[in-house]
Amino acid sequence: MAGSTPILAGIGALRTDEAIALARDAQEAGADGLLLAAMSYTPLTQDEAFEHFQSVAAATNLPLCIYNNPSTTHFQFSLPLLARLADIPMIVALKNPEPAQGTLAEELTVLRANLAAPFTLGYSGDWCAARALLAGADSWFSVVAGLFPVPALAMARAAQAGETEKAMQIDAAFAPLWALFKEFGSIRVTYAAANLLALTDAQPPRPILPLPEADIARLKAAIAPLADWPST
Repeated sequence: MAGSTPILAGIGALRTDEAIALARDAQEAGADGLLLAAMSYTPLTQDEAFEHFQSVAAATNLPLCIYNNPSTTHFQFSLPLLARLADIPMIVALKNPEPAQGTLAEELTVLRANLAAPFTLGYSGDWCAARALLAGADSWFSVVAGLFPVPALAMARAAQAGETEKAMQIDAAFAPLWALFKEFGSIRVTYAAANLLALTDAQPPRPILPLPEADIARLKAAIAPLADWPST
């Protein structure tokens, strides 16, 4: 698996020993880094989450990124917990959703003031990517870049260069796709888009159902300009 493009392997599991096993397997397979969410059948306390991340981080020599995904895990990282985790040498980054309250710039200011540098602060939720990068985020954990690398990279580079108008123009071209992501979830939409682009005929893993047939026309219209985006 090792090559010129770094691979960040997701190793989330319900138990610490399972996450450790996945981390070691990822390292043996040639992964360059690890992505870990706070998954558990029983809701975790802040101390339990700390012990989980500390144990997994110590299991390999790969850098680890915290995956903060409360809409899926139903776990909320407190600022003190993030500060404790940032002090662990192998924990080097945070993948955050768009903040539920306040602005991206406000959240980044608070995080940078409380997390030991150097620490990479990135965002998922593709619809906030341009705004996050313009606000000073270090990275974008993208869904769409796998299908539409040209406009995604153009938007990211414009935002990182502080070219607000250009970045937001490209973001506007993505807006119909963002709307579908928010309505149906990015996993259903991405599978359907990959099918339309003839990249695969794979379907979402059950029990997740495919995008409704009635909404395929909307998706076709949303991705048409993205698929034909000119290279520069």
